[in-house]
Order: sequence, then C-alpha cells, then structure tokens
Amino acid sequence: MSNLIDDRVSKETQVTNISQEHIDYLHRVRMEKISVRVIQILIFGVAFLLWEICANTKIVDPFITSQPSRVFNTMVRLYEDGVLFHHIGITCWEAFVGFVLGTLVGTIIAIMLWWSEFLCKILEPYLVILNSLPKIALGPVFIVWIGAGPPAIIVMTLAISLIVTVLEVLNGFLTVDREKIKLVQTFGGSKYQVLTKVVLPASYPTIINALKINVGLSWVGVIVGEFLVSKAGLGYLIVYGGQVFKLDLVMTSVIILGVAAAVMYQGVVYLEKMLVKNKA
Repeated sequence: MSNLIDDRVSKETQVTNISQEHIDYLHRVRMEKISVRVIQILIFGVAFLLWEICANTKIVDPFITSQPSRVFNTMVRLYEDGVLFHHIGITCWEAFVGFVLGTLVGTIIAIMLWWSEFLCKILEPYLVILNSLPKIALGPVFIVWIGAGPPAIIVMTLAISLIVTVLEVLNGFLTVDREKIKLVQTFGGSKYQVLTKVVLPASYPTIINALKINVGLSWVGVIVGEFLVSKAGLGYLIVYGGQVFKLDLVMTSVIILGVAAAVMYQGVVYLEKMLVKNKA
C-alpha cells in the first residue's frame, strides 16, 4: 500500500515540476501538427474543387483531363463490376513484395560490402554502372527470362530499387563515427559486434531514408512492369484506358495509385516513430 502511495506522490511531483513554459511549448508543437494536417487537407480539397470547376466551365477539356465527379463515378462502376479491389490488390501486393525484397536484399548486400572492403572495392564501379542503366529498357529481357506475370513485375521492381538501396545503405554504414568503432574494437569487440552494436543502430536513419525512397521506386517499378506485361492491376487499367480513350479510367487509376503510395509512406513514417521511441 505504501508503495502505491509513493508512486502516486512521485507522479504528482513530476507533473507539478513541469514548468508553464514547457506546457506552452508542448501546446505549440501540438497546434503546429494540427495546423499542418489541416492545411494539407485544405490544399487537397481546394485542388480537387478547382479541378471540378475548371472542367465544368470548360476551362479544361474534361475528356482529356477528366474531373473528380467522373473519377468518382468510374470508381463506383468498377466497384459494382467487382473488379476494383481485384486490380488494387494485385498492384499493392506486387509493390509490397518488391518493396520488402528490395529493402532486405539491398541491406544484406550493403552489409556484405561493408564487411569486406576488398569486395566493396571490386563491386563499387559495377554498382555505379548498374545504377545508371535504364532499367525500363531491361523489361523485355526480364519477360523473356522469367516469363509474363507477377514474377517479372516484381523483378522489374527489384531492378529499379535494389541498387539505390545498396548504395544508400552502404554510404550510411561507411559514414558511421570511426571513433565509436575503434572504441568497440579496443574492448575486444568482434566485427559482428561492431556491426550489430554500432553500425546498424547508427544507420537507422539511413535505412529509414532508404525505405522512404523505396516507396516511390517500388511503385514505379510495379507500374512499369504492368505497362509491359499484365492482365490485371492499376497499371493494366492505365494502359487499357489510354488505348480505348477512357481517360476517366486512367485518372481514376492514377489517383488510387497516389492514395496507395501515401498509405505505404505513412507506414514507413510510423515505423520510423516506433524505432525512435524504442531507441529513446
């Protein structure tokens, strides 16, 4: 009982010790976050409102640019036909698999290159060359090698995101404070301990940044792959809509892609907050 009373007194003491300036600061931070979110929503809403007005007043040609009301009607029609979530699910699954594989494989390769300086020196020029190659041009090659279907699309996603991940994460590993590494080595730490206790924890921001970059690259890779070979997915709808001049379908697919990419990005942001919270 006395322990409970002591804990309660301790918490009350901590609350009373918070200065008014600190409370005001927390309030300002909270209000700033709310203001940012409100302005973001307003910009989004105003942009769609102006788009609708310009289309209705013929300032822009609604046949070419479509308009929000027609996009909404197209989305409802796809839902009623029972194909909306089918196409969204296929594209999201391909993007997620490519995103996870690109990040994991890229990080593992970066660890291998950090581990062996000799191997890093050998492969560095090849990585630079591969990164400069137009991956889209390799799409037909992947289709011939792997065959038409989701595997070829996922490989296309990997081709676009993998090298960028390797270079980004490896650069983060190489810029870790050398003094911290020497300190661990001085106390007899092995290379594995240096990696797990110093390099990886210090490279969390770099890995998170690579994840954020991979969000965009993964969607680019998936859509490019679906442009080349697919029978379903949002990329397929974009190609089909362009071929038959159903630009409402094109714009609907593009908007859904934007929403899906934003959701994935917010997932990475949430992961970043969790890592920072656990690290603290």
